Amino acid sequence: MAAAPPTRTVSSEKVPLIRERSLVPVGMATILPEATRHVRHLESALLRQFYGAGYDEIILPTFEYLDVLAPGLEPRLAENSYKIIDRTTGRILLLRPDVTAQIARTVAMGMVGARLPLRLSYRATVFRHEPEHVGRDREIFQVGAELIGADDPAADCEMITLMIESLRQIGLPSFKVSLGHVGFFKGLLVCAGLSAEGRKRAEEAAARKDLPRLEEIILQERVAKRSARRILDALELCGTADILMKGRALAKGEPSLLQALDRLARIYGILCASGFKDLLLLDLGEFRGFDYYDGVVFDVFSEGIEVELGGGGRYNHLIGRFGRDLPSTGFGLNVDRLFRSLNLSGAMKPLESPILVIGPTNRSHELISISQELRQAGLRVLQRSIAASGHNLIRMAADVARESEVSTTIVVGADRSKEDHVLLLPRTEAHQVGDETRTHRMPTRTVLKRDLVHTLRAKPEGAS
Repeated sequence: MAAAPPTRTVSSEKVPLIRERSLVPVGMATILPEATRHVRHLESALLRQFYGAGYDEIILPTFEYLDVLAPGLEPRLAENSYKIIDRTTGRILLLRPDVTAQIARTVAMGMVGARLPLRLSYRATVFRHEPEHVGRDREIFQVGAELIGADDPAADCEMITLMIESLRQIGLPSFKVSLGHVGFFKGLLVCAGLSAEGRKRAEEAAARKDLPRLEEIILQERVAKRSARRILDALELCGTADILMKGRALAKGEPSLLQALDRLARIYGILCASGFKDLLLLDLGEFRGFDYYDGVVFDVFSEGIEVELGGGGRYNHLIGRFGRDLPSTGFGLNVDRLFRSLNLSGAMKPLESPILVIGPTNRSHELISISQELRQAGLRVLQRSIAASGHNLIRMAADVARESEVSTTIVVGADRSKEDHVLLLPRTEAHQVGDETRTHRMPTRTVLKRDLVHTLRAKPEGAS
């Protein structure tokens, strides 16, 4: 029997491919507990950054009616969506394939009010069918933001800046943002005389950076050699400010092409003046894979990950498919790819280890009381009772602490002569001395119950 295709299993150490027959559908994720803590921490950190910039979170339905959302979806995306029949109405339900289209539908229906501009953020999972041999995920965890009702370079810069600052906030050490304008490449295709179908196929090839396929399409469309050369040259124009000059040479005075370059130049200039120059690349062949983008677009890339971590751009006419046009821009980040990039770069910050409160079974009420007080103070607490006392209690508590990988162990009832005290057992610390790893345990100590929170929050001696 042939081996089943790869299935994602996400841990904090690696992302193995399980090639044995799996009970989990291909392209779906099982995220193990430690990795889940990191993923949720990552999502929360991004949403906090968005909220701090004025973006309010919106929660969207997992299912949509196909006939309602279809105007916002390109045909291929609608075709590759998962569909079921609604048992109540008999209508076709769509498992969410794209968040931006959902937000456009929601805004057009007036569900988030009429005050503009709107600043919305989200965390959501999207589902798209992909052929098994492609190796892409079918379940994609996203966090993103949308700015609706503003159409000027400052709004585009706000969106790109928010993405950059958010990636810095989560500790991503090295990344590049690729900037382009879909109007430039689309304009070249129109000027070259491609048919509507030919333009669509050429745009899809450009989004994949598939130069051989693009050449094939141009040949099929019988494009003049000079126009064909302009299209192919544009796809390879990537670099810094000099790319804009080369783009103007390709534009040959065509107003729509020059207008796109002028907008891109203004945004690039503002971002460079804001201190982001080293993070930016201009790419006149930048062409995201959704047909609703019609202005400046951008992708973010990081070392070690061969695909983009996320991206976005301007979509001034998407909301109009559901009602009146509203200029908009936004971006989405792939959480799974961000997690892997942070992991590969060694930038994944260790999360706080829990505190263990442990004691004899006949002191359970005290364990509950102490645990509640610590949790109310914002600490993560595990609680455990054991059938032991005296030295056995301390020894067994140390064994449980070692197995639980806790930061500190609080032993209740270790010394009957000091009922108002508890015993603290810090965990063993490891230190690198040259090529040798040495371990030592901080001394145990007794602490008054009423001083526990203050003691646990105080920095150890010598800590910076």
